[in-house]
Amino acid sequence: MNQERLVSNLTEVNQRIADAAARASREPDEITLVAVTKYVAIDEVLAAIAAGCRSLGESRPQQLWGKAKHVEETLPDAGIEWHMIGHLQRNKVEKSLDHSTLIHSVDSLRLLQAINNAAAKRDRPANLLLEVNVSGDQSKHGWHPAEIGEALTAAGQLTHVEVHGLMTMAALGGGPDVSRRNFRELRSIFERLKPAAGPAFQHLSMGMSGDYEIAIEEGATLVRVGSALWEGVTA
Repeated sequence: MNQERLVSNLTEVNQRIADAAARASREPDEITLVAVTKYVAIDEVLAAIAAGCRSLGESRPQQLWGKAKHVEETLPDAGIEWHMIGHLQRNKVEKSLDHSTLIHSVDSLRLLQAINNAAAKRDRPANLLLEVNVSGDQSKHGWHPAEIGEALTAAGQLTHVEVHGLMTMAALGGGPDVSRRNFRELRSIFERLKPAAGPAFQHLSMGMSGDYEIAIEEGATLVRVGSALWEGVTA
């Protein structure tokens, strides 16, 4: 593993975040970099933490459980926040709540209810984002934009979930113009819902390695970056 390359990549990503924020007349500290660990082993995860990453994201529940448990045992005082960013099945909710600070990918009423039930057993609210399929891509999860208001209302009636905002993925292969259009649509939906959504409703999770700068320009507060961090790091 090339630790020096990881530090260099992280420095570049942070600089690009700052530059994109400046173009949008925003402050860099308005944006949280979620370092995606989907394709790397625990040694790389620990190296990312050593390099300064404190928000980590996993797409697969079982990988989240294992990596988070290892980090909790190895670095109990590191202040790491784990984000569940991939599709979550209802039968994996309970264990995922034990390790997740924020679930980005809540995409159905049944999943909302399952999370609420599991959180009620723990007597603490689960923090989550509602996933919106703004691209219309049939391979992607998430609510249709026309349904997200109803979903937010349903979430507000549950006692143990707290909705912190919205999440989306841009159309695959659509290019920067399509990404910008998708992100701008999510921002518009967010602004329309915010007045009635409550004080916790603050976040837009959008943008990955290929389009996080565009996402920041369009209002992202959370960017999920993986390959841009790990390029040249692993053998």
